[in-house]
Amino acid sequence: MEGVLDHLMREMLTEINDYDLCVTEFVRIVDQLLPNSVFYRLCPELHNGGKTSSGTPVRIQLLGQDPHWMAENAYRAIELGSPGVDINFGCPAKSVNKNRGGASLLKEPELIYQIVKTVREAVDPAKPVSAKIRLGWDDPSHGLEITDAVAQAGATEVTIHARTKEDGYKAETIKWEYIREIKDRVAIPIIANGEVWNHQNGEDCLNATGVDSLMVCRGALNLPNLGNVVKHNHQHMSWADVLTLLLRYSEYEIKGDKGLYYPNRVKQWLAYLRHEYPQAKELFADIRRLNKAAPIVEILQSAQQNLAA
Repeated sequence: MEGVLDHLMREMLTEINDYDLCVTEFVRIVDQLLPNSVFYRLCPELHNGGKTSSGTPVRIQLLGQDPHWMAENAYRAIELGSPGVDINFGCPAKSVNKNRGGASLLKEPELIYQIVKTVREAVDPAKPVSAKIRLGWDDPSHGLEITDAVAQAGATEVTIHARTKEDGYKAETIKWEYIREIKDRVAIPIIANGEVWNHQNGEDCLNATGVDSLMVCRGALNLPNLGNVVKHNHQHMSWADVLTLLLRYSEYEIKGDKGLYYPNRVKQWLAYLRHEYPQAKELFADIRRLNKAAPIVEILQSAQQNLAA
């Protein structure tokens, strides 16, 4: 969720949901130990014991292909206060995969093993080391070998997105049943991910996979209180409450140099919200050509006032 699920979004969403854990946007690791400032920029929660202000732990996520430098940066992340590290082997973005990162490593289970093992050996054994994978590059039957590589390397847990890289995010390609087959043969805890948009989806996924934990990603932006909808069967957040959240987000994002990115960030969020709220589609059309914060905020305020009238 690079570029939209930043620390400001985490702050708001963990206040209104009982999330057990958040994972940061990925920190790209190539061939060096990154300065502390990079970790603090992507995870300011490090200044708060690695938690959001509402107390939800935030685990730093690393993405890279060199075991040594992944381990060095994992050690740094833990040293700075991250309550564990997560390793991204699932990102399907072309810009990432062409540089041998993310899902491209699904074709190399042995390298996945070496990365996880080296990271596990480098960090405090009391701190979790988790991995996020897909079922494979183009063949879901490879999911077992990949998961086994993660487990044998000493990972604490693994999150499986129930599609291959080639499947992308097409809804009809979800393969929850493969996670059940893997769970029955691999000892470490497995977290299921993919196509959980509401409470019923969550129940269906748990029943199909046999796991007891779920990760939500895009859905958390489509429906801001998705965590509690899935976990507690809460009602979907009203559009009026979403507008209030959008205005609060605007106050956060406009402060400091982040204000430069605000127009793109709020448009990104509205693009997700319109999958759940028809009103978001209209609002997106109203602001899509604007590139300054002030007129966008005025339109959001006007929408809120019109709703209250």
